[in-house]
Amino acid sequence: MPKGSAAWTRVKFGEVVRLAKESCKDPVAAGIERVIGLEHLEPGDLRVRAWADVADGTTFTTRVRPGQVLFGKRRAYQRKVAVADFDAICSGDIYVFESANPARLLPELLPFVCQTDAFFEHAVGTSAGSLSPRTNWSSLAKFEFALPSPDAQRRILARLRQVRRHAEAISDLRDALVQQRDALCQWWATAHGAQLQADGTVPADRLPPGWTIANIQDLCPERNALVIGPFGSDLVASDYQHTEGVPVVFVADVVRFRFAYSSQRFVTPKKAEDLAAHHAVPGDVLITKMGWPPGEACVVPPEFERGVVTADVVRARLNRMRIAPEYLVAVTNSHWGQQQVVRVSPGTTRPKTTLSGVGGISIAVPPIEEQAVLVNALAALQSQIDETDKYAKRSEELLAAMASTAWGNNVH
Repeated sequence: MPKGSAAWTRVKFGEVVRLAKESCKDPVAAGIERVIGLEHLEPGDLRVRAWADVADGTTFTTRVRPGQVLFGKRRAYQRKVAVADFDAICSGDIYVFESANPARLLPELLPFVCQTDAFFEHAVGTSAGSLSPRTNWSSLAKFEFALPSPDAQRRILARLRQVRRHAEAISDLRDALVQQRDALCQWWATAHGAQLQADGTVPADRLPPGWTIANIQDLCPERNALVIGPFGSDLVASDYQHTEGVPVVFVADVVRFRFAYSSQRFVTPKKAEDLAAHHAVPGDVLITKMGWPPGEACVVPPEFERGVVTADVVRARLNRMRIAPEYLVAVTNSHWGQQQVVRVSPGTTRPKTTLSGVGGISIAVPPIEEQAVLVNALAALQSQIDETDKYAKRSEELLAAMASTAWGNNVH
């Protein structure tokens, strides 16, 4: 629709959208069971598919009702928009939007308005702060766009819903594959579903034939085989401000089942040699000491020549005659493994494990040839997950592009 058409009316976001400010200080009494944090919203996914439990405690008070739109105001460049389909409490880093007049702006169309490139550009452009930039309602309310007639909105919404259904079907397929992968890891981590002891470990008398119990430290017999990054003055921020050299590996580079190096921080080769005891090379296992939850693990891939881990990353160099790196990653990333890491992670709001804590975790170790069965099955599943991720990303990008082009040049 050409700009200025009589069928479109130029409006400000704040004229057709209301910022919901309903507060609930006692969610338990209100029958609310879920808490939505910014970390629970996924870029490009309009569904809320993760949350925390109110029963575990929360300081958040913003009330969320089904159908309202959630927008991540902190680090808006992450493009986090979702639609709630249940009652909840949400973080103060999330704005709750709703149509100010459903007869003027269809409530179902609002999340797609928030997904347009122009809206995100406006949100990012009006954000303040360096480490954790946030946009504000007064700035978002000034965002201008051309609002189509109700009939045109319904036609646009029908097209967008069709693409969204396709994107959600792909996302559901990915979820099913991830659940299958996680169930497989759990089955092996618990020695084929053995009844666990009170401390969560597998009793030796419940092990399948040929299996043994070993601490992670015992599986790293060489000197400096199980280490964390250097402390204090041995590695300071000024050491890794270079644009080339030997990569420095941070917690953010270690993702569950995947090494995702993105930090782009480097030390000089000379500095790297001084820190040789903290190198990560292909085949090493990396485990995060902190995060939510701590204990995410991955294998350093063949294409990554070497790097230096920081103090919040555990590097394990295993005896491969006893355990495959991929097997330890599978066990550590299982539900059982995550529970074991939490057990050795002091702190509640920001739990953080220790090197000795990780080293002391006892795992059930099958014969190396049996480990290969799990490793091969996981490799096949992970390949399918990665392919599905690509299709899901394309679908999300298509949906966002359609949301933007639905308004053509009528958004700015």
